Amino acid sequence: MKIAMVGSGYVGLVSGACFADFGHDVVCIDKDETKIERLRAGMMPIFEPGLGELVAQNVRGGRLSFSTDLPSAIEDAQAIFIAVGTPSRRGDGHADLSYVYAVAQEVAESLKNPAVIVTKSTVPVGTGDEVERIIRESGTSTKFAVVSNPEFLREGAAITDFKRPDRIVIGAEDEWARTVMTEVYRPLFLNRAPILFTSRRSSELIKYAANAFLATKITFINEMADLCEKVGADVQDVSRGIGLDNRIGSKFLHAGPSYGGSCFPKDTLALLKTAEDFNSPVRIVEAVVKTNDTRKRAMGRKVIEALAEAGAGEPRGKKIALLGLTFKPNTDDMRDAPSIAIVQALLDAGADVVAYDPEGMELAAPMMPEVTMARNAYEAVTGADAIVLVTEWDAFRGIDLQRIRQLAAQPVLVDLRNVYNPDEVRSAGFHYTSIGRP
Repeated sequence: MKIAMVGSGYVGLVSGACFADFGHDVVCIDKDETKIERLRAGMMPIFEPGLGELVAQNVRGGRLSFSTDLPSAIEDAQAIFIAVGTPSRRGDGHADLSYVYAVAQEVAESLKNPAVIVTKSTVPVGTGDEVERIIRESGTSTKFAVVSNPEFLREGAAITDFKRPDRIVIGAEDEWARTVMTEVYRPLFLNRAPILFTSRRSSELIKYAANAFLATKITFINEMADLCEKVGADVQDVSRGIGLDNRIGSKFLHAGPSYGGSCFPKDTLALLKTAEDFNSPVRIVEAVVKTNDTRKRAMGRKVIEALAEAGAGEPRGKKIALLGLTFKPNTDDMRDAPSIAIVQALLDAGADVVAYDPEGMELAAPMMPEVTMARNAYEAVTGADAIVLVTEWDAFRGIDLQRIRQLAAQPVLVDLRNVYNPDEVRSAGFHYTSIGRP
């Protein structure tokens, strides 16, 4: 089957490469000529484990190609995926659908053969209806259908998630569209991946509801961590104790600074706006968004308090070393990363901030011009008055505690991911602060 993937960002590139690996003939399309030239040269625009190798393998096999020419690229495609960005719109938090609608218009003007148009982008309820209207009102006589097929990819594990999904959600309104989409995902039948066919609007809402629920779990356990600190309990015990209940599950119950990234922040906001538009407020999600935003800067204050508790004094003029900047490990994504608010809180308090991240510093540097970027973790902690673990990269899990204690100016370690064993850290001579642990 020939597939056209419009948009060669995170979702489009991962999806296109995986479809090609299934044996489909895939062309990834993007208006950014520089991006397409770099992709043709084997240079990835994002860091995602295994993606470069997967792309190269399928380009060599002749199953994956890249183009800036949408009309020719979609000419023989049986499925045309829209995988462009839907960022939060400035000013009101609504999802910006201008890119989606622009693609729909261009597809409508170029459609010559029957095709299913698939919205892979995360879009609010009713977007598929508008895409269908745009194409129908273009006057095309070519047979088409519009389908919703949201992605559920975790950054850092996207290829595995695509090839071994928990489920595939397809919102289709007619049998022909279902048949085409079944053929698209036929290679996954061997993995017995469940395909859930729904209405188009249900499919669109499933994506937002799933992300809002996961964001709620993260925010809930973070609030429990705060309570644990007050009452002398251990949030890791609490998390395990409730996570062993099959009705709750253990995933997304790890206390930390807050959620971030490309999905949860914008999708919870977009869900709130959808609920407002339909006069059906979602109060729980409102509280989640507010609590998460407040928590990010509170983590900066936590570092300042740790300095004071350790007798290291006020933060002004102190050197604070941050280990990790990206919102999670195994990605270079800095969008809505907790580190941004933490850094700002420390800078506002007069501290000097130095940081190291295995993959995120290139993107982080323009966002944090006052932060010194180190070449490695040990350089970052040299002369530091406090060391703060922000992102739980594997490289930081096995860091030599004795060595960093000798390199640091003062023995203050703030672990915002609960990576380290408190007894081991304290035996290394550190004043240790973590999240939700006595």
